[in-house]
Amino acid sequence: MTRKTYTLGFSPCPNDTFIFDALVHGRIETHDLTPEVTLADVETLNRWAVEGKLDVTKLSYHAYAHVCNEYIMLDSGSALGRNCGPLVITADIKSLNRKPRSEWKVAIPGNRTTAHFLFSLAYPEVITKEEMVFSDIEDAVVKGSVDAGVIIHENRFTYAEKGLEKLSDLGEFWEESTGMPIPLGGIAARRSLGKEVLMQIRNAIRDSVDYAMEHPADCNPYVRLHAQEMSETVQRQHIALYVNDFSRELGPEGRRAVEHMFGKGNELGLWSPCEELFIP
Repeated sequence: MTRKTYTLGFSPCPNDTFIFDALVHGRIETHDLTPEVTLADVETLNRWAVEGKLDVTKLSYHAYAHVCNEYIMLDSGSALGRNCGPLVITADIKSLNRKPRSEWKVAIPGNRTTAHFLFSLAYPEVITKEEMVFSDIEDAVVKGSVDAGVIIHENRFTYAEKGLEKLSDLGEFWEESTGMPIPLGGIAARRSLGKEVLMQIRNAIRDSVDYAMEHPADCNPYVRLHAQEMSETVQRQHIALYVNDFSRELGPEGRRAVEHMFGKGNELGLWSPCEELFIP
């Protein structure tokens, strides 16, 4: 079989580099498919998905709702679970609550992120939102350029060190409202690749997750390479929070959670229905 290449994008966050290490470095069977890898922050990946830049990409489930005619969600590689949702932080909860929510200015990690979707459900009164790279949100709240911020990834482990307070946990809001795990991000691939190739890539990602879980030390150099400003303790916390059985395979519970989220977005008119979310 002729070896084929495909473009693959994921974030430099520890959960993604942990998941994809074995695939990227040929530690598992790749079915004669070779990834050409690009790393970028999640909102850049979301934007590229809208532009159709990559064959296979990590993206927010919110962003997937806007590209599902061109892409289909793979069953492996997702960030989905419980007690792992975005947080809303502020410098002073009492001062913030004295202002009407309609006057709040809140930093979000991208318009198409699942974090923004959840924030909009929990705080529909907030009108003024400023998009910024997720890693800049804490400092924006500290400096007072925004009243609050929606944080994701490793920032949930560091905001308290900067004197910031947690206003709410959007993951808890979702879980209490639905009883389901929260779909944060997943791996989508071009539908035009065809079912055979899609399944091969899905299987390779699943095998890469299995390898990482069984040989975590092998993945450490790749994780550290792209998380240079993050302590190893935070790296391990990050991986433990976002890599789980749903990362290996969504399964019925994970699929139901994604379908529920998409149904909610449809009800609110946030996106158009998508009849086929996953590979049949």
